[in-house]
Amino acid sequence: MPSHGPATPPGLMATHAAAPGHSPTAGSNPAHGPATAAALPYKVACLCDLRDEHGRVLLLHRLRAPNQGLISPIGGKLDMATGESPAACAQREIREEAGLDVPLERLRLLGLISESAFEGRGHWLIFYYRVLGSVWIEPQQIPEGQLRWHHDHELDTLPIPETDRRIIWPLVRANTPSLRRVGNAPPARPFDAHEALGFFAVHIDCVGPDGSNLAWRVEQTAQSP
Repeated sequence: MPSHGPATPPGLMATHAAAPGHSPTAGSNPAHGPATAAALPYKVACLCDLRDEHGRVLLLHRLRAPNQGLISPIGGKLDMATGESPAACAQREIREEAGLDVPLERLRLLGLISESAFEGRGHWLIFYYRVLGSVWIEPQQIPEGQLRWHHDHELDTLPIPETDRRIIWPLVRANTPSLRRVGNAPPARPFDAHEALGFFAVHIDCVGPDGSNLAWRVEQTAQSP
């Protein structure tokens, strides 16, 4: 997985552009972003980071869109009709997909992710929650796909979305002390299910028809020691 480079001090924004020669704002109105993206629907969802006692993360091998055929944390869209809160959505998704009842006080908001024109189909606002403490379920098949436990280093070779590989997982690691890497070296600390976590907010522009050209900026980060 590509390194995200040095941590950004709180209050500063790190901006990462697409490959040289590709302008992420070509054909756009500077005040409003890409013209083709402006008409897309905006959706709100949560992602849920569950860890076992060894620090392995529970991931869904997806059979359905979005990210069909790829691997990602469990989660889903907020119930907008009932005014569901992001934390309540995470609690419900964990119960529905993993069969676990997690109290709200164990849900820690680790990240806030906005994505424009994801897969060319819509904009997303995603609340990324980490469940404090370890949990356990047996690997199993559910309607959305197969749930399996994976070590963090496996993410380097698994089929995961490019936004996750290049942006989200590096930020999760940077804000989780026992998952931080220095170069290609493994984390220096043993996994701690109750450690103090940081926080990040990132905006991602998914450029191009397949989203392979990405431009993003870290709008806030507050790393714990």
